[in-house]
Amino acid sequence: MSIELRKQLFEQLDQIVLVDPHSHINPLSAASTTLADILGYHYYTELSHSAGMPKDQIEEPGLDPKEKVRRLVENFGPIENTIQYSWFIEFAQKMFGFADDRLTTDNWEALYDAAADKMAGDDWEETVLRESKLEGVFLTNDFDDALEGFDTSRYIPCLRTDDLVFHLSKLTVAERLENATGISVNGRATLESALDKLFDHFVSKNAKACAISLPPDFAPHFVSESRADKAIQNILGKGLEADPNDRHAAANFVFWSLAERCRQHKLPFDLMIGVNRGVYETGVYQGQDLYDSRVSLIQYRQLFNAFSDVTFPVSVLASVTNQELVSYSWIFPNVVANGHWWYSNTPAYIEQDLAARLEAIPQTKVIGYYSDMYKLEFGMPKFAMFKRILAKVLAERFVIDRGWSEQRAVELGRIVLRGNVETIFGVGG
Repeated sequence: MSIELRKQLFEQLDQIVLVDPHSHINPLSAASTTLADILGYHYYTELSHSAGMPKDQIEEPGLDPKEKVRRLVENFGPIENTIQYSWFIEFAQKMFGFADDRLTTDNWEALYDAAADKMAGDDWEETVLRESKLEGVFLTNDFDDALEGFDTSRYIPCLRTDDLVFHLSKLTVAERLENATGISVNGRATLESALDKLFDHFVSKNAKACAISLPPDFAPHFVSESRADKAIQNILGKGLEADPNDRHAAANFVFWSLAERCRQHKLPFDLMIGVNRGVYETGVYQGQDLYDSRVSLIQYRQLFNAFSDVTFPVSVLASVTNQELVSYSWIFPNVVANGHWWYSNTPAYIEQDLAARLEAIPQTKVIGYYSDMYKLEFGMPKFAMFKRILAKVLAERFVIDRGWSEQRAVELGRIVLRGNVETIFGVGG
């Protein structure tokens, strides 16, 4: 019964047209042009490197796309067991007519050429979106992004703020901020004016969220205006040589100021908590960062209490942190469990974490999934993976264990997949 029920639920969930609430898509080049764009995704390069492929074979300057794919395929044997490998096979079978279930040295070139032909079509981007059942995709936009040249109702801007909080002491960041706003920042007041201009710009371009990736040791707190003014002046004057206490105070003031502006503009503030950058110093591009289980959401208690009218969709890097996120979403009205991020984005962890969320959190406070993709081609297999797991959890824990009807289970799935994205971010509907 369970397998057939899961299949039936999946088929219904798979008809829902979605808005993806977090990606790294470049809206001016959203779809891939060769298989190298797809297999160059950091999951494949870091897994191949982990299994023994030399970094310089992956990141050789000027490497021809077809040659890059050939090299990767020759080293794909050890990663065939991974869920990431299955994403690629599923997409290739559905979109390129790939007839095999393994990519080998014998069949990769025919697939490469067939894919190149399809990707060269003028309607490829539209085809991928349609077949993926995606009508909107959130972006990750640098604070100085002009947000021009694309449809902001399809590719929805999101203000990414890591540089403003953690790297304002870098001359290049201060210069970018001045170029973006026309304001020369020399202290607290001018910095706040610049932030106001950034938010006005993003909101005028249909931005629906602000977002930031946060290290494990960050614990945001209020900083007075006088302390902030001194700290900002010092970091702008001394740059990376500024006193660490000033850099810490400035970071906290900027972060707090961002939350204030999210309140003013009624924007959710996405918090992606717990990443340590550059742990594997010689890893491939984007294959250097890892989570730290010493992080705790208790570090954010002052923030959650101070901004009770700001919604914080929270992503955590590790399944070990999920129970804490569940409890915070259980208690705080403004904390929302958001997606399954990075190292938690495999079926074993998703199933466990999703079941805990659906069993313990109000159903209106679970954002089921986001793709985190860099190219549109990953939307389909990633969301399909999640929908299969969602169908399994709904079938076993709600229909079988609790006696829910199929219709009721599917409606819960619809809320998690689509409804909460609409209500929390104010899109679609």
